[in-house]
This record gives sequence, structure tokens and C-alpha cells, in this order.
Amino acid sequence: MAESDPVTVVVPVGEKRGCPEDEKDDAPSKKPKFESDPPQQDEMDEPEGDASDGEEDGDTFANMMKHGLTELDVGILKYVSDHEGFSGVLKERYSDFVVHEINKNGKIVHLDDLSVPAEAEEAQEPEQQPKECDLLTEEQKKQLGELQLFKNKEGNVSIEVLDDSKEKRTLVHKAIKNQFPGLETKTEEREGRKFIVAYHAAGKKALAAPRKHFWPKNRGSFCHFVLYKENKDTMDAINVLSKFLRLRPNMFSYMGTKDKRAITVQEIAVLKITAERLAHLNKCLMNLKLGNFCYKNHPLKLGELQGNHFTVVIRNITGTDEQVDQAMKSLKQTGFINYYGMQRFGTTAVPTHHVGRAILKNDWNEVMDLILKPRPGAEKEFLVRCREEWAKTQDPEAALKKLPNKRCVEGQLLRGLSMYGKKNIVTAFGLIPRNNRLMYIHSYQSRVWNTMVSRRIEAFGLKAVKGDLVLKGTTAHVLSAEEAENQSIHNIVMPLPGFDVIYPTHHIGEGYRELLTADGLDIDNMRHKVKDYSLAGAYRRIIIRPADVSWEVINYDDPRVSLVHSDFEKLENKPAPVFNKEGKYRALRMEFSLPPSTYATMAIREVLKLDTSIKKQTQLNTTWFN
Repeated sequence: MAESDPVTVVVPVGEKRGCPEDEKDDAPSKKPKFESDPPQQDEMDEPEGDASDGEEDGDTFANMMKHGLTELDVGILKYVSDHEGFSGVLKERYSDFVVHEINKNGKIVHLDDLSVPAEAEEAQEPEQQPKECDLLTEEQKKQLGELQLFKNKEGNVSIEVLDDSKEKRTLVHKAIKNQFPGLETKTEEREGRKFIVAYHAAGKKALAAPRKHFWPKNRGSFCHFVLYKENKDTMDAINVLSKFLRLRPNMFSYMGTKDKRAITVQEIAVLKITAERLAHLNKCLMNLKLGNFCYKNHPLKLGELQGNHFTVVIRNITGTDEQVDQAMKSLKQTGFINYYGMQRFGTTAVPTHHVGRAILKNDWNEVMDLILKPRPGAEKEFLVRCREEWAKTQDPEAALKKLPNKRCVEGQLLRGLSMYGKKNIVTAFGLIPRNNRLMYIHSYQSRVWNTMVSRRIEAFGLKAVKGDLVLKGTTAHVLSAEEAENQSIHNIVMPLPGFDVIYPTHHIGEGYRELLTADGLDIDNMRHKVKDYSLAGAYRRIIIRPADVSWEVINYDDPRVSLVHSDFEKLENKPAPVFNKEGKYRALRMEFSLPPSTYATMAIREVLKLDTSIKKQTQLNTTWFN
């Protein structure tokens, strides 16, 4: 992964499963990574998506998950504590999962100020025309506002210019673009009359370089701001902002991607866009808010955050107050096994680590087959038809025609096969965005790591032993028996397989070789014919102890009411949730902070002692909702 890790796990009944976006971000480099150099991603690692745009009903989604993975399938087997587990529903509502980024200075990021910095307002004054607000009538402003929010059925607004001078037209063009970000304008002549036509920026024009405005030399080149989002992933949010501001998405930088099904707050930076323009978007954005603006001379970099702070609500819990306290005290004092979470491995009957293993074995026919072949479990009808067409004809163009959305993994691979042919699968596979391709092999590494850590805990428990590894700086060191006596389990690391790591010298180290050999791989030769797929390896702590742990058991009556007071609700002066001590439902609300590259769902798993796989949670949610 690559940055603060994925934090989402349960996809509640009815949540749609979308295709991966065509991200252009550079993937992590192949040098060995350590705790101080975490992989750069904070999102669900599910490179293999379907082409779905709609939503699944509960029964359909439950049927789909019958063939999904469980924790057992990906090596998640052990717990560190011996308390009795209890059941509960995770992410019944997206507002039950709130994530606040912890920036590189260790500060928890909040959205608490929507105002524009004074210097930004002053800097804008030379650009503003004094009578700009008078150039458009109230009716025209209303029509343009509807167009900006996609409520105009005609797709454009025409404004006749009665005072036909270039100066007047220029002022109107500028007024529209300044007051209604995301709209583009052009001049048209109709029967001798001049009209300025406003329309949504699209296609190449949406990606055109931003117009050059006056930018004071004493102002930082990057506007940093806090992005608050609800039920939307980071790349979707960036794409929305890009469209409204007529920018390329790579003009934005951030320290990590955040979950979709959650409320998340994180810092974003954008090159030479004023705070005023960004703040203006707040009136037309859905489920997004921007604030806490300031100017700096640098962008943000993936992975430079210190972690994430989580507020999680587990509804309908069955545990007694005593059981809850015992579980949470164990989490606070001992921690949890730092497993890679279920979202690392995909949600369908073909696990992503199987594709990763085939890539590492250089078996490209198997890679193609795993991604495109028919599979058990319910899927969108058009995906079923696409797979059936491929199985029947092996014709990529015919199969591609069955997909309404061709940006999903299946569509991208089929497009590559139609362009380069089935004898050039490596090249065809290359049409899938690099980050998504690398997720497959990272998924394989993760499954190996999970499996070996489970064996390590089974063999030696929670104490350091001779042959374990610790990091000294960025170098792994093998512990002697004497050194192990003075080491904490919280310092022990285990390697992800690669060509630039060492392995424990006790029998667990030899287990890596046996596992890779059984998978048809040579642990002594992890370099690949295709450089992108060569694995350097990395080290990862086996036990994580969260910081800032707190919890309370809440009683409530209305399952539709949010149990967390969000930043936006505070800004809107909305009252905090009020709990009825006699309420018929019970929920556990917990807070904790985690370092980058750790999964909140694995901490929750330790508390509940429940399988966090979508397969198991869907069964639980379906039972609860029925």
C-alpha cells in the first residue's frame, strides 16, 4: 500500500461496487520500504472492479458475496488477546466511520474555518472588475447557477450582448467564469446578433492549462486547504474539483487517499489557484466542503502524513459493558496484529493475489484468464455477458461491446487485447493503470506476509525470540538470544518477500521459502523480466498499538440518526447527537490513532473477534436488516 492504509472494510447492503479510476499517479518505487517510508495509498485496494454504476439490492449483494473471501483465505488467523468477542455491525451508515488525517507535524486535521485568508482577498482586487456583479441580471445568474449544478436540461445558457463591443463581451466572459467556476464560454453570432454561450467545460477543454492570472511574488505558489468529504473517495473528489476549476487532476497533491464509505478530512494542495476560487465552490459541491485555506511554497507528498485518527461506531453490539471494557483495554495496552485487511484482496470469487501470483510467475495466459473468465457468484448482467462472450469467442472486441463502462479492469484489458492481440498480453495488460497493476502483486506479497505472521504468532506468541528481526534505522537486524530478552514484540518486523530483504533465521524464515516454492516462485530470484513487477520487498511491524484510544457505549432509539458530530455539522452549528440512556439499541463508539500503512478494520477485528470480510459482514448485516 502506500500511505496511510485503507481503512474501510464492510460494504453494507446496497453499496455499489465501482470500477477503478484511471489514475495517473506514480506508483511506489521499488526500493525497499520501511515504517518510515510507507507505501502510498489509503484506499481500498481492489484493483479488480466491475463496471457497475448502479446499486445492488441486499439479496443480490449477499449472493455475490457467497463466493467472496474470508479472513482464513488470506492468512488472517490469530488474535493477541484472550477476551471474549462479541458481535456488532460495522459501517451500517457511512457516517459511522470518520477519518481525520494526522499531518506531518502530528496535528489532527479538522475542517473548522470556511473563510478566505485576507491576503487572498487583497491579491484578488487587481483582477476584479468593479462592476462585474452588475453585468449579469438576476435571471441570468439563476440560469447560470442551474447550469453549474447540471439542472439545465438544454446544457447551455445564451446571453445576448446588446452593447456589442469586445470590451463588454470580455467583461461578461470573465464575470461568468469568476462567478460560476466550471463553466466555459464562447461567443456566437446568430442572425446578426451576438450571444455569449455558457456551457460546462468538457473533454479537452476541461483539461486545458489554467488561464494565467496575476500571482503575487510574495504569496506561496500552492494553496493548501482541508477537504471534507462524505461517501466519496479521494480521487473522485479530486476529479470533481478538477472539472469545476478546469484543471488537470495532477495539479492537486495530497498525502494519502481516503475511504469512500466514510466521512473523511484531509489536507490537499493545488498549484496557483486562489483560496477565493476554491471557497466559491462550496456553494455548488455535493458531499464536499473546502476550508482552512493557506498559501505555502510546496505541494504535499504521498506518505508524508503521520497517520490517521478514527472515530468508529459499531452498532447493535451484543457485548456487556464489562466485555467491551476488557476488549478496549487490551487494544489500548497490547494492540493488534498488523495484518493487511480484507480490502487488500478484492471482493470477487477471483482473489487479486491469485492474479498477482500469475504475474510473478510470468504466466500471462493465466493472468488474462483469471481477469476475464466467467466466475461464480452474482455479478452485473453486462459483466456476465462480457465474460460469457469472451469464454465463447475469445474475441476481445466482441466482449468489449458487452460493457457499457470500458474503464473497468476487464474493459481496459480487452481494449489492450483488441489493440495488440493475444500474443502481446504483457503490452495489453499495460493499458491498465500502473497503480492498479501493481496492486495485484502487492496483494500477493500481503497474503504471504499475513500467513507467515500468523505462523510466527502461533509459534512464539507475543515475545521476541532469537532469529526475529528488528529495524536499526532502515536496516534489518537479526536478534541474538540475549538481545531478544530485552526487545518488545512491538519492535519486531517481518519481511514482505522481495530481492532486497532478509528473513528471520528461525524456522518461520524457512517457511517463506516453502510457501513461495509451493506457489511456483523462487525466493532467491524476485526480479521480474518486466521491471515494474520486480519486488524489492519491505519490512512491517507485526504488532501495532494504537494511540489516543477512548471509547463509550451508547444507547439510541433511531438507527437512522448519526452518532458522530462531524466537522461540517459543527460549522453549521448543528447540535451534537443526544443519546437516550434507555434506548433500545446499543452501540460502541471508539476513537484511536494509527500510523500509516495500518488497517483500522484489523483493530476493530481484535475488539470484536469477528471476521471482517465482506462475505461475513454482509451475512451479519443482512440478518440484522431482516
